[in-house]
Amino acid sequence: MYHVLLDPIAEEQIAALPDGALHPLAELFALLEVAPWSGQPYNPANPKANMLTHTFGERGLATYIVLDEQREVYVIRIEWP
Repeated sequence: MYHVLLDPIAEEQIAALPDGALHPLAELFALLEVAPWSGQPYNPANPKANMLTHTFGERGLATYIVLDEQREVYVIRIEWP
């Protein structure tokens, strides 16, 4: 199981999310704890890189880094346009 950590900027972005986005985001975090590689490569030209994106809810996008040796997922950005 992986531990999900939040960058301070991601924390600020989460605080600004609408209420309807919080449950889907929590579901995404639960998924990332067990399947962190389930997202899409941040850079399609480098599909084996450890920076990924994953959608959540109707419009959300999380960008994160998988740190296998530490068993951590470091969420760097949360977007909800």
